[in-house]
Amino acid sequence: MKARFLTRIRLWSAAVVMATFSLVQAQDAGKGYELFEQNCTACHQIDGKLIGPELRNVEKRLQDEQGLGKEWLHAWIKDNKALRESGDAYANKVYAEYNNTEMLIFSGLSEGDIDNILAYTADPDGGKAAADEAKAKAEEEAKAAKAATSQGGGGADTGIVAVGFVVLGVLLLWILMRVNALAKATSLNELDPAVAKSAKSFSETFDKYKKVAGLAVGVLAFFALFNVYWGLMGIGVDKGYEPEQPIYFSHKVHAGIQGVDCQYCHSSAKYGKVSGIPSTNVCMNCHKSIKEYKGEYFEEELVASGKFADGAEVKKFYTGEIQKMYKAIGWNPETNTYDGPQKPIEWIRIHNMPDFVFFSHAQHVVAGEQAILKAIKEGTIPNSKELNIGSGDQVCFACHGRVDEMNEVKMANDFTMGWCIECHRTTEVDMDNEYNKEYYAELHEKLKKQYGDATKITVDAIGGLECGKCHY
Repeated sequence: MKARFLTRIRLWSAAVVMATFSLVQAQDAGKGYELFEQNCTACHQIDGKLIGPELRNVEKRLQDEQGLGKEWLHAWIKDNKALRESGDAYANKVYAEYNNTEMLIFSGLSEGDIDNILAYTADPDGGKAAADEAKAKAEEEAKAAKAATSQGGGGADTGIVAVGFVVLGVLLLWILMRVNALAKATSLNELDPAVAKSAKSFSETFDKYKKVAGLAVGVLAFFALFNVYWGLMGIGVDKGYEPEQPIYFSHKVHAGIQGVDCQYCHSSAKYGKVSGIPSTNVCMNCHKSIKEYKGEYFEEELVASGKFADGAEVKKFYTGEIQKMYKAIGWNPETNTYDGPQKPIEWIRIHNMPDFVFFSHAQHVVAGEQAILKAIKEGTIPNSKELNIGSGDQVCFACHGRVDEMNEVKMANDFTMGWCIECHRTTEVDMDNEYNKEYYAELHEKLKKQYGDATKITVDAIGGLECGKCHY
């Protein structure tokens, strides 16, 4: 009887411990929301298909429809490739259903992380509310802690600092007394004549070598001013600037491999000052039908850097960026309709001409097109080798470098006034243009008489160096 009683006590104790442990390990839908936003939104939505299936109540639906439990979801999320290779029928069915699109491997997620994500998919509204509440609570606690510190929470620290100042003051007073005693002791004795002869004050030494000292100060001042000058000259010169954009867009894939003309997207370059950012309507001319990336090319640098495991993952990443564009403009690839909320894509500007400079893309892209293309071919564009222009066939390359070889666009040039002036001095005016041939006929004849028949009209000869052309 006593043994049975003890056994029951032990069982009840174990039950209490297990219940306590389960409460500690309870699923957290709020944390699940944060994990879902970080890891899942590129390919999944709570409601509706994206690259992968919708995830609302995925655990319950899987149990009801396939008789599979949470363990299957854990295995699928952690390493779906291994699960498929093991011969799992449903894993291979899902893979085939979604066009053999392989899901990323999330081996870094713990069992608890996956449980939290599943808790969020079971209660998305509650999970988001819990996450918002936890965030608000953390902010309030941070404010309270800051307020407590400002209202005297640091009293102990203040006392320590005060004691430190007292000790430091006593120490300085003692040093001052010792120095004063030493000065009195030395003033009573006369210095040795040899020591007195060699002792020179700083002012006497400076007077003796003041020309050398003055020259040294002058040289130092020159180098200081020179460095200040070059520092000022470097303001606004941002060559190499390559910001991370909200959607990863490879110019190499579009302008290089696919051969899309720069002016197809940047059509306003023909008609005005700026080249403009293409609207998503331009993107959708192609991407209504191109819903995933199926090209052979991928950036090997992304694999070498360790960001992605292999080329297949990089291609999935490209596909995910297409889906991000769809989400921004409210496009539903399943129904081919704009039925979702829309928000602008906040591209980060790379090239920004100062307000005091006038530059017209149209003047260069249209009127100067043939002249610039000829300069590219002949290699007379300033620092063309550094820009790696080569035999580029688009007028844009003269200033922006080989954009068709850039995965992420960066500022390839200094865009200083000196660079523009040098280009105007070396680039010929297109005299095959009927308008130019007639308009500059008299100027051409005048230059021939002055410099010889072989002379050529360059941009500087038609006002390309006049200040008022660019500054107003």
